[in-house]
Amino acid sequence: MTEDWSRKPPVIEGSKWRKAPSDAIILFKKGKDIDNWSDKKGEPAGWKTSCRTMTTSQTGNIITKQEFGDCQLHVEWKTPRKAVGDGQGRGNSGVYVQTLYEVQILDSYENETYYNGQAGSVYKQSAPLVNASRKPGKWQVYDIVFHAPLFNEDGSLISPATFTVFHNGVLIQDHFVLKGPSVYGGYPKYTAHAEKMPLLLQDHGNPVKFRNIWIREL
Repeated sequence: MTEDWSRKPPVIEGSKWRKAPSDAIILFKKGKDIDNWSDKKGEPAGWKTSCRTMTTSQTGNIITKQEFGDCQLHVEWKTPRKAVGDGQGRGNSGVYVQTLYEVQILDSYENETYYNGQAGSVYKQSAPLVNASRKPGKWQVYDIVFHAPLFNEDGSLISPATFTVFHNGVLIQDHFVLKGPSVYGGYPKYTAHAEKMPLLLQDHGNPVKFRNIWIREL
């Protein structure tokens, strides 16, 4: 009941990715940067690394050892060249800011699914304005501006979180106000949490590659 099929985002072609600015925190650039990440228990991240990429390996989600609040985040990712499966079963992963708020990663090139679950969606909350997905096997880029929610001491919400997202250089989420954390079923609801929390990359069982991940604290 939470799948949105009401408006299909039009397909467009995006632009190239950009280099990290001088004040960015580099989260992954070379294989050794996997040391900036761990699993959710604090153990070493089990993803495979090769030169300048890391790949999901069915060992579970990974999180940054450093915690963040308001931020500008850059993530480059690639789904397999050979498209296997369809819908949510094709190149599925996700970028979770503060481990709670997801921008969906999916192979959405000529691959139908519910629109608030395709690539670039704020998962189960907001479909992207357009579908800027490249063909399978091509590197793609998210540039994300996130403002964290604020809470009173009693746990009540002062202001909700927001996402602005560019996919391959194209605006796809325009200061979207989140209804709460990303959930698969049911409806989101805010619960008070820390001002800063780790970034999480999802291992959904599909082989998705990542490279050139950097973040700027705002």
